[in-house]
Amino acid sequence: MKNFIGVMQGRLLPKYLDQYQAHPVRYWAKEFTLAKRIGLDCIEFILDYSESESNPLLSHEGIFKIQRVIDDTGIAIKTICADYFMEQPLHSTDKEVVERSIGVLKKLLVASEQLGVTDIVIPCVDQSSLTNEVDKERFVFVIRSVVEDIESKNINLSLETDLPPKAFKKLLDQLNFKNITVNYDIGNSASLGFDSEEELDSYGHKISDVHIKDRILDGGSVVLGEGNADFERFFKKLEQFEYAGPFIMQAYRDNEGVSIFKKQLDWISQYLE
Repeated sequence: MKNFIGVMQGRLLPKYLDQYQAHPVRYWAKEFTLAKRIGLDCIEFILDYSESESNPLLSHEGIFKIQRVIDDTGIAIKTICADYFMEQPLHSTDKEVVERSIGVLKKLLVASEQLGVTDIVIPCVDQSSLTNEVDKERFVFVIRSVVEDIESKNINLSLETDLPPKAFKKLLDQLNFKNITVNYDIGNSASLGFDSEEELDSYGHKISDVHIKDRILDGGSVVLGEGNADFERFFKKLEQFEYAGPFIMQAYRDNEGVSIFKKQLDWISQYLE
């Protein structure tokens, strides 16, 4: 079966409030038409903490509007990038934050079930990194508390972390449930200096969502092919796991989006065919 090829929300549109990655509150629906013209299959929807009350994922009316746009364009939403939890971590030391974030996650599960979403990406990077064993213990405790919900709806919590391969595998072993999976970001791993073969040997069978990006070692995002990501090595290794999830273009962007996106989509297509 052909993998879905998609784009991280907002990459085809002018920057929203000059942010590199954000849910474009007032004009998000326009991107579905652009994605259709380009020939994509899906968009990875974003839930930010900022202006979350305006995100259509969190209301019945909003979910209805999203479904109508999906029906009109044929562009699916298979994955949600829950950047909300970067600022309101599920493993926060503040109990009120944790309770609120669990409530938001449960709303996302309802929306996901209605929209046909397979994966909710939970980012544990940057300010939401799992920096010590106590963080990890709190995170494991919270995730275990929602396993029954995700299993009943058959929706994956796809974890994105900046942990080295062995440490990430240890965390996954503690969360050994079918619907706890891995979001793999090619560029972030390159920036951290990780070995993609070691990573995939550790948890390649658990990957359910792939973000396509290129970054410089210890640095920022660059045009695909100009950074430290070894795409050929990664994709060759990935073949061993019969990966069936989507490939989401989260590649370098400029202020507008479409032209630089097409250039990079053409470049990466050699690995996606």
